[in-house]
Amino acid sequence: MTTDSRQEAKSFTDDFIRRVKANRKTRWIRFALVSLLFFLWVAWLGSWWVLIFWFLLFDIYITGYIPLTWWKSSKNPVVRGIMSWVDAIVYALILVYFVFTFIGQNYQIPSSSLEKSLLVGDYLWVNKMAYGQRVPMTPVHFPLVQNTFPIINTKSYLESPQWEYKRLKGFGNVKRGDIVVFNFPAGDTVAVKVQNPDYYTLVKMYGRDAIYNNPQTFGEVIYRPVDRRENYVKRCVGLPGDRIKIVDGVIYINGEAMKQPENVQFNYYFQMKKGSMSEADWNELGISVDDRHEVPVTAEDVPGLRSLGFTVNPDGSVPSIYASPLTPAMIEALNSNPNIAKLMKMPAPKGEPLYPDIVSEDWTRADYGELWIPKKGASLKMGPRAWQIYGRVIRDYEGNHDAQFRDGKLYINGQPQDSYTFKMDYYFMMGDNRDNSLDSRYWGFVPEDHIVGRPERVLISFDKDKSILNGGIRWNRIFREANVDKY
Repeated sequence: MTTDSRQEAKSFTDDFIRRVKANRKTRWIRFALVSLLFFLWVAWLGSWWVLIFWFLLFDIYITGYIPLTWWKSSKNPVVRGIMSWVDAIVYALILVYFVFTFIGQNYQIPSSSLEKSLLVGDYLWVNKMAYGQRVPMTPVHFPLVQNTFPIINTKSYLESPQWEYKRLKGFGNVKRGDIVVFNFPAGDTVAVKVQNPDYYTLVKMYGRDAIYNNPQTFGEVIYRPVDRRENYVKRCVGLPGDRIKIVDGVIYINGEAMKQPENVQFNYYFQMKKGSMSEADWNELGISVDDRHEVPVTAEDVPGLRSLGFTVNPDGSVPSIYASPLTPAMIEALNSNPNIAKLMKMPAPKGEPLYPDIVSEDWTRADYGELWIPKKGASLKMGPRAWQIYGRVIRDYEGNHDAQFRDGKLYINGQPQDSYTFKMDYYFMMGDNRDNSLDSRYWGFVPEDHIVGRPERVLISFDKDKSILNGGIRWNRIFREANVDKY
């Protein structure tokens, strides 16, 4: 070592000691507390390489070599004012990032698929510790948006780096009947301009080439990482290893009929003897504006309506007929109404694009299955039908992107296999508004790495059909339990 090098080392050592000694006891106490929390967090995380960031904490609290607060010594008051706001915002975003990633976050109910258990306009607190926090697979992302910055419509995350799926220890596992927030499995590929229906449904409707060749209609087709896919909320009705079947709207698990949630809804027709439904009538039943449908009737419909038992007046006119999703309580109220002439459950349509594509023509959303739900560690003999049902699971969800089925065998990495052993658990999710929910019946199983958390409380609830000053805030739902009607 040269003389200059020795002098530089001595100078650095002296400066380091000076900086360390310059700190008050209270700052050392704060640093010790922060370090303790950091070490506990790293132990919980189970990724010890993260300890390297402790040295950054040491510099922030003790030595101060990185000039993070340079602006405090600026002589320009404008710089000090602006940077004080920037400093506060950065710290707030870091805090929000950690809270949203490892503890929980708010979530808005955007659709009616879980009505009346959860309502459109409910803002939920989702507990990510319930099933164990998922270590972010896309670590570099803006914490306040899921995947797209509003207005500028650009990605709110960087696709690299990508971390492997890992879930920390939580308070329990997903149970049958839990309402669960998860990333939309079919949201891995997205046509940016048309996201409802999803990309795979669009492919069934129009063909893949039509979507890629018409960006003016469908927009750019992009891939989204697992944790940046849209958040969905449904009820878990099927657990790993279960066999699920639906008969006339009743769910059977392993051959046993499951109890329906109290607020389960199915679509019904109902007819008035005279007059029509007023807004007060709709409000008394608790049916939202979007679910109030009067059925148009033409002369050609009259014979069919008469054969179904609907009232037809002697002059050929037909009293008002309505269609709405109804809960058992609503059905009871209508049955006790002397002005109701007819109440009939709406039959499920045939030919809907259900999952999987090979289902019999007899399958509908109300008469569905039977399907086996994949379970971690379980092996399945792989034949043509099994591949048609579970091929997407094996190829896309389990990471075997080169998997093929040919010559009567499954090939992974070019090696033939008679069976496949699943790496993850899977779940079957459905909405309580059974006839108005796009759920696992349409797009399949939810892999465990897509599970986000469990809703715990309704933070606040807004009724979009009313103004804020006229019942727009549902005060009776604030801090109400969100995970209701468990089996």
